[in-house]
Amino acid sequence: MKITAIRTFRAEEFANVLWVHVETDAGITGLGETFYGAEACEAHIHNTLAVRLLGQDPLNIELLHKEMVSLPNAQASTGVEYRAASAVDIALWDIFGKTAGLPVHKVLGGQSWEKVRVYNTCAGTRYVRTNKIKPVDTWNLAAEPSRYEDLDAFMTRADELAEDLLESGISAMKIWPFDPAGIENKGMYITAEQMKAAIKPFELIRKAVGDRMEIMLEMHSLWNLPTAMEIARAVEPYAPRWFEDPIRMNNAQALAEFARSTPVWTCASETLGSRFAYKEYMDRDAAHVVMADLCWTGGLTEGRKIAAMADTYHRPFAPHDCIGPVGFAAAIHMSFSQPNTLIQESVRAFYNGWYRELVTEVPRIEGGYVYPMEGPGLGTELLPAFFERGDLSTRVSEVDA
Repeated sequence: MKITAIRTFRAEEFANVLWVHVETDAGITGLGETFYGAEACEAHIHNTLAVRLLGQDPLNIELLHKEMVSLPNAQASTGVEYRAASAVDIALWDIFGKTAGLPVHKVLGGQSWEKVRVYNTCAGTRYVRTNKIKPVDTWNLAAEPSRYEDLDAFMTRADELAEDLLESGISAMKIWPFDPAGIENKGMYITAEQMKAAIKPFELIRKAVGDRMEIMLEMHSLWNLPTAMEIARAVEPYAPRWFEDPIRMNNAQALAEFARSTPVWTCASETLGSRFAYKEYMDRDAAHVVMADLCWTGGLTEGRKIAAMADTYHRPFAPHDCIGPVGFAAAIHMSFSQPNTLIQESVRAFYNGWYRELVTEVPRIEGGYVYPMEGPGLGTELLPAFFERGDLSTRVSEVDA
């Protein structure tokens, strides 16, 4: 089998998502995805990666992965090179699964769990449907009310949101009420008034549902170290499950200082690329929960190595997802294949909403758990209607005739 073409797709409405088709002479096509800087990732795939991939055997995934991520400026980052390689790598595993007639989690080593617990990241229905990516600017609330406008809900009626999630069986939620203060003050400090406002959702949740709901605090790497530790001390009485990315993920020693300052787990990080970056953080005891985004950190090939390395440090693994439907499917396959998976991130506003506008299959989530996708490969494809969109642009690199 040989790779005969690489085709990419961008839709203006979802300006930050890039989809990839890796086509073969066996008639099998693999689907991949990455997120953020879609046009730049597309250019890297066609201008740099295609010449290295066309004509190659797509089942030689380790070989091709090393070829993609060993280029200059592609070391241990989630920059354009790694995001582009991630999309292609996910597509190669889709091909592998389809060739074997098995779901990706089976070809990754088999199923470690019958079902995996999920938490709800409380984004809204239009959270990433914009080309601006800032934690506050992209709140992008829908014009019409929706049950799943969870971002507005956690800021204004967190108690009702917690009760609604529990009714559907979801007993863990992630919120980011400190972001407005972080943006306003450029992460340098937080006022007493801002602290009180950001604590309010935690108070409401605990008063309404007690300890039946786990709360993860997303901090979006907005804060300097002393302010992050000040926030942690203020939130500790509400027993959060973890503090996620409190500072920029460019100093393992600083994050280790944060982790030592609080009894609450530290989770890091969707923004780290490759296992080499994670090793430094684990060597310094900087992260209790290892989070990775497969669309950014090198795809399934790198993701399973990160998870396995985390296991050698007795750290649980928790795949990130707040992006597109293909990345979500890939993360779920990874979760089922890894014995140290703790919990899977999910966004009910997405899997009940715009994911269904784009792909044929969305993972089944019931009673607070996700169940394995059973089709060959990733088990999902872009819908036929996707290719008829008026805002769609495509680019292709092909083997010379």
